[in-house]
This record gives sequence, C-alpha cells and structure tokens, in this order.
Amino acid sequence: MRYFFDIDDDRRLIRDRDGHEFQTRQEVRNAAIVALPDIARDELPDGDRRVFTVKVRDGTGKFVFEATLSLIATWLD
Repeated sequence: MRYFFDIDDDRRLIRDRDGHEFQTRQEVRNAAIVALPDIARDELPDGDRRVFTVKVRDGTGKFVFEATLSLIATWLD
C-alpha cells in the first residue's frame, strides 16, 4: 500500500505528493521515526525550541500515524 509522509516543523507544512510503498504498518512506523532526526538535522534550528512532526496518510488520504520529535536547547550555567 502507498503511504504519504507530510512534514510539519511548526513553520511550514510540506505535503508528500509521491508517497512510498510499504507492506506492513510496522514498516510505515519505522520509516516515519527514522526520518525525524534527518529532518531535524537538515533544518538546523535557529532558535532553542523546535518541534518536527511526520504525519502519515494512507492511499485514501486518511491520517494513520504520527511521530513527533522535540528539540529543546538550554544553557545550564
């Protein structure tokens, strides 16, 4: 089945128009979670807080999974 991975970084929403084929829901879950650190690295936040979310839609457009990564940077001294 084809799944679409939309990316929301609290500043913009990027909708996946191509999608990816997966055999199982576990593969979809793993792909969404693995994508988050790469997305965060690519965006290298210019502030101290940023939230990255991958929202996965199935072929009918229904949201079926969501994974979120929060980046919080704080000086301790």
